[in-house]
Amino acid sequence: MGFLIFFLKRLIATIPLLIAITLVAFILVQAMPGDYADQWKRQTMMLGGISEDEAEIQAQDLRKKLGLDKPVYIQYLTWVKDVTLYWDLGDSFVQKRPVNDVVGDRIPRTLLLAFICYFNAVTIGILAGVYAATHQYQIGDQIATVLTFLAFSIPKFIIAIFILYFWAIKFHSPYYGSLFSQEYVLQEGWWSLAKTWDFFLHTWPIIAVGSFVGAGYQMRMMRGNLLDVLKMQFIETARAKGLKESKIVWKHGVPNALHPIIMNQGRSVSYLIEGEIEVAIVLAIPTVGPLVLSSVSSMDIYVASSIFMILSLVLVIGNFVADCFLALLDPRIRDMAGGAA
Repeated sequence: MGFLIFFLKRLIATIPLLIAITLVAFILVQAMPGDYADQWKRQTMMLGGISEDEAEIQAQDLRKKLGLDKPVYIQYLTWVKDVTLYWDLGDSFVQKRPVNDVVGDRIPRTLLLAFICYFNAVTIGILAGVYAATHQYQIGDQIATVLTFLAFSIPKFIIAIFILYFWAIKFHSPYYGSLFSQEYVLQEGWWSLAKTWDFFLHTWPIIAVGSFVGAGYQMRMMRGNLLDVLKMQFIETARAKGLKESKIVWKHGVPNALHPIIMNQGRSVSYLIEGEIEVAIVLAIPTVGPLVLSSVSSMDIYVASSIFMILSLVLVIGNFVADCFLALLDPRIRDMAGGAA
């Protein structure tokens, strides 16, 4: 009963948060100076050789056609209504097609790569953190600490630039700038082993950078938590009873050290998605990253707002799932929820 109350409370709390996310996502793009019609006007004047007055008249007509002449709050309410009732994200001004189609391929690609990085980061980071905590100040712990320091201190786009230099310029890799080779682009149905391997050859920089940075974050958290837990009284009592150290660590130490890590998993997913976007922009891999950059620079408001909203929604869902797992793992949280009710 306590978990059900906790679940319902967290679910209800996400509703105003989702509303705020749609508002912030839309306002952020609208806050930039000018609009798509201004961008179109400048490009038309450069390419078409028409006067500024003629271009301004055509730009005003374009604003009316696209609804950009309406107040921002009207544009927002119309967009939210269509998203809520029909999951209609609007139309792309630049690509002249529905935003659902524009982001329909790129969002799954981004999430797939982010969750591959997430799985690698959690698995490697937790195991490395347990090893580092149980071998404190030994050579393995020192190596892990140095690698973690590098993962935290070097920006992801800097690592991506180094990879770009050696991968594309020095070694002239044919796998740069796409997700698949030509023979697999139009292939439908389930992925074969050959297509999966080809996908990995194109995307390994994103997976490597995301996994490396994420594993460093998880490792430092696990190491610190486990060191604190291993100093607690109940661990000393277990040692006094003669239990094996490995059993003490894995049965009593690790489960208690996992609580803060589970609580921060939603933030970890967001961090890895941001990292995927950074690396994809540098390496020109066709996921959400380059699309965000192009849509913001061209003031394609519905594309940019939809991407920000969907990625923020993933973050909210990640935090919600992490909180539910934590409530299942720790009965004290369920009891607090039930008592507050």
